[in-house]
Amino acid sequence: MKKAGLFLVLLLMFSVSVSAQQTIKRTLKLMGSRFDITVVAKDSVTANHDIDMAVAEITRIEKRISSWDPHSETSLVNANAGIKPVKVSQELFDLIKRAIGISKLTDGAFDITYASMDKIWKFDGSMTQMPSKEDIKSSVSKVGYHNIVLDDAEKTVFLKLPGMKIGFGAIGKGYAADRAKDLLQRKGVVAGIINASGDMNTWGKQTNGENWKVAITNPMDKNKAFALLPIKNEAVVTSGDYEKFVEFNGTRYAHIIDPRTGYPATGIISVTVFAPKAELADALATSVFVMGKDVGLNRINQLPKIECIIIDAEGNIHTSDHIEIATK
Repeated sequence: MKKAGLFLVLLLMFSVSVSAQQTIKRTLKLMGSRFDITVVAKDSVTANHDIDMAVAEITRIEKRISSWDPHSETSLVNANAGIKPVKVSQELFDLIKRAIGISKLTDGAFDITYASMDKIWKFDGSMTQMPSKEDIKSSVSKVGYHNIVLDDAEKTVFLKLPGMKIGFGAIGKGYAADRAKDLLQRKGVVAGIINASGDMNTWGKQTNGENWKVAITNPMDKNKAFALLPIKNEAVVTSGDYEKFVEFNGTRYAHIIDPRTGYPATGIISVTVFAPKAELADALATSVFVMGKDVGLNRINQLPKIECIIIDAEGNIHTSDHIEIATK
């Protein structure tokens, strides 16, 4: 369920306003990915202090939820799979609980136990044939959110199956972007953007008084944008397969794997989701990719304050019911 395909191009208008506010941006590597942190402030000293706070918060979250850090709470939960429950922080407990809720909402298309999958699909150009049906079935034998046991009273997490693992690759950066945004808002930062490698969370307005705008690039031609949308105090996330995929017998298989079946998603090359929180947009973008165009749009249309744009394998554009696109 790893997510990629960064089709969001942020259009920042660095104009000087009557209040002399400045837009300051810093690019750095966090959580193994590129982060672009932009804030509006009265001067560069204040802005850089604000960005430092955001970086510290994102780093704190990474240390807690990373499955690559052997000392993290997530790693401790994974190490005790099939052995015993592990007491965790309220923060991680709540994150896992929300992830299970999204799994139920998407009929398992989103599942943090995807980390248990055997990596039998290769998207580096080395695959010459499809894995066997037996290998595909075996690859997901330890996947299943229903095998996560939460104890609300004790705040413990237990993975039922030995070798089972959880991971936050399809939700972690979105969650970190949300927390960094919330922190900066509490500290009085009037506007900004946390762009977590394409998981984009915004608040406030540009220095010229206009809303932030995002251009959505057509993955059939990455040099062209087909839509320009204003975003106001919300998150936008795109999942796509335009770089990582394989083709067998005329069918294009995305690098985004359905955790229920072990087969890669087909039929879609880009999904963009708009939501109040980047964590939710992150999870839903991956889920819609897996569920497919019809089921995905139907599910999105049932959710309040969530909108979606899908580009299918033929380059056709499909949108949820209430989104407004200014086509370029």
